[in-house]
Amino acid sequence: MLEKRMAQRTGQEADVRQSLVESLYASPASLTIGAATGTAVGIAISSLSDFAAIHAVVIAVCVVAALRVVSAIFFHRQLVRGTAVASRNWELAYELGAWAYSGLLGLMGFVTLIGSGNPVIHMLSVSMATGYAGGISGRNAGRVQIAIGQVCLALLPTATGLWMEGSTGYRVLSIAMVAMVLGLAEISSTTHRIVVQALIGKRDKSLLAEKFERLARFDSLTGLENRMAMQMRLRDIFETSQKRNDAVAILWMDVDRFKEINDSLGHMVGDQLLRAVAERLDEVVQGRGRIARFGGDEFVIICPDTDRVTAAAIAQEIITYFGHGFDLSDNHLQVTASIGIAVAPQDGRDMDELMQHADLALYEAKREGRNRASSFNWSLKERFNRVHEVETGLRRALETNELKLLFQPIVDLESGHIDACEALLRWDHPVLGPISPGEFIPIAESMGMIEAMTGWVLREACIAAASWPGEVRIAINISPASLKSHELPGNVIAALLETGLPARRLELEVTESIFLDDSGQTNTILRELQRIGLRLALDDFGTGYSSLSYLRSYRFDTLKVDQSFMAGVSSNAEDRAIVRAIGNLARDLAMDTVAEGIETPDQLLHAREAGFTNVQGYLFSRPVTSERIAEMIATGPLEGAERPDPVIRKRPQRQA
Repeated sequence: MLEKRMAQRTGQEADVRQSLVESLYASPASLTIGAATGTAVGIAISSLSDFAAIHAVVIAVCVVAALRVVSAIFFHRQLVRGTAVASRNWELAYELGAWAYSGLLGLMGFVTLIGSGNPVIHMLSVSMATGYAGGISGRNAGRVQIAIGQVCLALLPTATGLWMEGSTGYRVLSIAMVAMVLGLAEISSTTHRIVVQALIGKRDKSLLAEKFERLARFDSLTGLENRMAMQMRLRDIFETSQKRNDAVAILWMDVDRFKEINDSLGHMVGDQLLRAVAERLDEVVQGRGRIARFGGDEFVIICPDTDRVTAAAIAQEIITYFGHGFDLSDNHLQVTASIGIAVAPQDGRDMDELMQHADLALYEAKREGRNRASSFNWSLKERFNRVHEVETGLRRALETNELKLLFQPIVDLESGHIDACEALLRWDHPVLGPISPGEFIPIAESMGMIEAMTGWVLREACIAAASWPGEVRIAINISPASLKSHELPGNVIAALLETGLPARRLELEVTESIFLDDSGQTNTILRELQRIGLRLALDDFGTGYSSLSYLRSYRFDTLKVDQSFMAGVSSNAEDRAIVRAIGNLARDLAMDTVAEGIETPDQLLHAREAGFTNVQGYLFSRPVTSERIAEMIATGPLEGAERPDPVIRKRPQRQA
């Protein structure tokens, strides 16, 4: 770390030094003026004197002045073009030229003072030396040793000549010139300090700007580009490549079940995993694309000039490489990834469209089971548009009473009477037409609307049941998502209190899927509902969760056998055996049974033989309105539902 800081400090000092060297050549005009002035004064002095030494010094002044002007103009042109390198050689060249020129001016003053008695020549040489020294102390203060050296070389020989001339006035002027050397040296030092501080401040400001730019463009955790930088890069690629119709592929990757890892092992491990994922992506991609962290556990890889086949191959490499697992401190994690692929211009002709389609492909990969790559196709967009329309319509449906309830009777096989009715939610979309609950219920769950929808169904169903004659129950399907909400018991109680329906006449139907993700909350809610007198039915029995252990843990009042078993009961011996086994199981557990999907007399016969207590299906009635159900209840036993033999099997009774 110390070596790194020292190296950084050395680099910063080099930057400042380079700027100071560049300042020497920054104004070739002033250097040219000084050279021209010295040359002109030297020629004037030479023309007024016959002293050979003066002529030699003047010639040297003119040559050095010309060389300095040429070198300054050459370097300045390179500086303007951005090709100049302010090396030590250029600094040394300027330094030698400056000292040579200053020394020749000082020598010219010394020679004229001791070799000529002409006061005009004295005035010209002394004025030239003092004027040049005064100007150069500020111009070259960036390199203080050069400025002070020039002042000394220009003034001290001149001051010596003034002293040697011997007259009082000249000697006073000599002393003043020596004092002037000290004053100009102080001015040069002060100016140098101010210039250096300004350059350091400029450099620090530049470094701070670079730091903020990096923070704005790069992810602090992984070091990858962030979402903003990725979008800027993708926009630039579209502006250039799409003019030539080049392919651009986007791979949108998501770490599967990252939230579970983050929650169970902690954020520290989660951060380590994200850094490891970034490193592994870099190892796989190897320059074929640019990687960015889009946010959370999502990463985007932009691959210019990449077709769909190549993009799919890269995605498969990533998935395969992830199969090696990740060693993080004391944890070895088997982590998988899902990837969505979209390729321009086929999948989108602008950045936003291509990103949206890559996201849809990622969603499809996760929907198909994760740990895979899915490429965008336009059917995904059609599905997305439909889901969007359904979502928009659902928000309006509850407010505008577009939803409605129909009721299908559940018939008692002993008496032929309607024992209960199942409430079935229906929705006729104003544009899309009738939409199946199997389609809009999952969407309502994902939108967080299922609680409000369940509350509406409970209220409307209880209102309808309260108007029916007798003790006919109302059965309502409860979504697994509703069972995870603390609002369900409150909604049930509110519906019962508002409608006056006895709790024993309300039956809630749940599916076996609730046991797949049972955190204990499900059990608590079910027991709370049973405590107030509600009945519980297990719907679609035999098609979901494979364990029967939950029948010990939960006290269900009714088992509903899925219609898929009843559909094949006439022709399939295995289905008949399963149906009989369920009938016997329910009888031994003192549960009522409902055979769903009864459409033929033969299916009804098998349901009787299996010992089922209730049946439900189109053989008796399709779903109808509440008013029609009330009429059917009042009519009495349904035709064909009565037991044909005089032997009556009693309903199973629970032991106290």
